[in-house]
Amino acid sequence: MTLARGLRLYPKAIAWSVLLSSALVMEGYDLALLGSLYASPAFNKKFGSLTVSGSYKIPASWQSALSNGARAGEVIGLLINGVASDRWGYRKTMVAALTAMVAFIFVLFFAPNVETLVVGEVLCGSGLGIFQTLAVTYASEVCPVVLRPYLTTYINMCWVFGQFVASGVNRGAVQRHDQWAYKIPFAVQWAWPLPILIGCLFAPESPWWHVRHGDSEGARRALKRLTSGNDPDFSIDDTISMIEHTNELEKELSAGTSYRDCFKGIDLRRTEIVCGVWIVQTLCGTNIMGYSSYFLVQAGLPTVHSFDLSMGQLGLGLLGTLGSWFLMPHFGRRTLHFTGVSILCIIMFIVGCLGFSHASSSKWAVGAMLIVFTFVYDFTVGPVSYSLVSEMSSTRLKSKTVVLARCCYNISNIVVNVLTNYQLSSSSWNWGVRAAYFWAGTAFICAVWEYFRLPEPKGRTYSELDMLFEQRVSARKFKSTKVDPFNGDHQYAHPSEIMEDMSLDKFDNK
Repeated sequence: MTLARGLRLYPKAIAWSVLLSSALVMEGYDLALLGSLYASPAFNKKFGSLTVSGSYKIPASWQSALSNGARAGEVIGLLINGVASDRWGYRKTMVAALTAMVAFIFVLFFAPNVETLVVGEVLCGSGLGIFQTLAVTYASEVCPVVLRPYLTTYINMCWVFGQFVASGVNRGAVQRHDQWAYKIPFAVQWAWPLPILIGCLFAPESPWWHVRHGDSEGARRALKRLTSGNDPDFSIDDTISMIEHTNELEKELSAGTSYRDCFKGIDLRRTEIVCGVWIVQTLCGTNIMGYSSYFLVQAGLPTVHSFDLSMGQLGLGLLGTLGSWFLMPHFGRRTLHFTGVSILCIIMFIVGCLGFSHASSSKWAVGAMLIVFTFVYDFTVGPVSYSLVSEMSSTRLKSKTVVLARCCYNISNIVVNVLTNYQLSSSSWNWGVRAAYFWAGTAFICAVWEYFRLPEPKGRTYSELDMLFEQRVSARKFKSTKVDPFNGDHQYAHPSEIMEDMSLDKFDNK
């Protein structure tokens, strides 16, 4: 299927996928919100403590508690989603999570102290954890192969857009000296759940979910709602047969849909790859990007200028995600991801070197390099990761594999948040800009792992990927190896051969 035909045939699937993925705007917003609020004087005065210098600061320990509270809540939400979406479906799980988010935001808005704020972050994090994996698995299942990279990477655009909105809201509120300097940013979070919730009430379920539950008629109804129906060459029955064939093939290769099955046989390698891809996101220096406003203030820039630079940085991030859509069809996921991590390693090394200069120009140079870092990240690692994690796991274990991967991401994020807060805090390690050296080293380790372990799924159907993993093809040979999942050594035939065998002239009069 060509891209043009996919767009004509699946406009409804694109719209529904975009709707559910928009919930990730809230995650990006929440992630950037705290990092930006740490640079807000009113927020520090309300929830921080007086330092010896006469200013108010949130201690590094409470910064870690706030940041890690959300990450811990996300792990809880991820584990809930792994069970709930498999049992009740993506739509019902999303509706329940959005409803809970509306209630949880009240805790943040009315928090009287930093302890209550941590509780609110944990509660909101549980909802965000459900959005993280549900959106990417839904997007990968309701669209054909040709649209898969665009709809899965769109999730990264939502994440960046959420950060951009957070920076803009904080930029407008940072100069206030009353409680609304931080209450307005918290209140803006109510703008997202309700409209998405209303849309999700009418969203179709994934046809793959119906097939996994033995409901072929439900899958057929869902597929009718996902396609335009104006292509005479498209057959809903053939597509359902393909989904059923892939499901049966995976049951033969590795039966089971539990978390334990993610660590058995060929699925162990697939789980490692999916977990590794998302861990790379945390270890390549992105936390410094997320704390850009705070980082730039520590580098010596005025608070208002640091917000201006961070907004420009995120604006380029949005353009970078759009750019990845044009590069992925030509270069593939592996090439873009590996190249991006390698470039980020070099940028972090340069930023670390700038930390030895005390000239005012070097402080602006740090800001410029962080803008370049964000552009490269959102051109490569950021969006491509979502495409990779949706393609590397088997369809029967997709929800649970992606949940495990995102749990690894959040656990590593907790560690990274603790390290970053202590690295940047003037009352702790006070590494300042030179903290970038540490992340340059971790980015180099990530690049080495990707070279040997990350396969190329470009243009492959789920059944082809199943066969490549079953044959234990090297990650570096995924792109060039030819497989035919319909004429291999397993027992399943091509759907056209099945129909031919079932034709009436094959049977006698009995």
